[in-house]
Amino acid sequence: MYVEVEDEYVARIPPDKLSEDYDRAMLEVTKASLEGKLVDFKSEGNENNSPGKYFVISILSAEPIGDGVIVHGDGGVYQTVRYSALGYYLEMQEIVEGLVVSVQPFGLFVRFGPFEGLLHKSQIMDDRIDIDAGSQRLIGKDTKKEIKVGDKLRVRVVSLNLSSLSAKDSKIGLTMKQVGLGKPEWLAKKVES
Repeated sequence: MYVEVEDEYVARIPPDKLSEDYDRAMLEVTKASLEGKLVDFKSEGNENNSPGKYFVISILSAEPIGDGVIVHGDGGVYQTVRYSALGYYLEMQEIVEGLVVSVQPFGLFVRFGPFEGLLHKSQIMDDRIDIDAGSQRLIGKDTKKEIKVGDKLRVRVVSLNLSSLSAKDSKIGLTMKQVGLGKPEWLAKKVES
């Protein structure tokens, strides 16, 4: 889910940016350092959120807290910053909608928000599955239900291991073997019958 987060960060403002507008330089450095990264939730100021990580989509604002610090031998200024950011926070058991980006012999990779998760073939349907790797699709043996690259799916997050390095290094397991999950066309047919 998308969240607005307020947090603190220590930004290093390099010497070549000190001649510019200090607040603008601080905002630029904070954006360059945090946008597109996974950041740990701090318990202070985020009491309503579970512990974990969020993906910083955009820094909305940044304000200095106190004076910056200059370290001997380093011409940069280390400034504590309180920032507000738009982030993507993923939780266990959350239902997400995503697109199939790859079909593999062991299942599908589904992209949602900034993340990709594995939908193992055992978690797709109760039917036996035939994999057509050449056409990048899966077909149910008895039901003839088909999933291919580009299809939209509704899935549930069942395992979550977010890497501190990047969203791409994270491991996310998905399922769609529960009521209300699957391709939108399949769900519409269940409602009609």
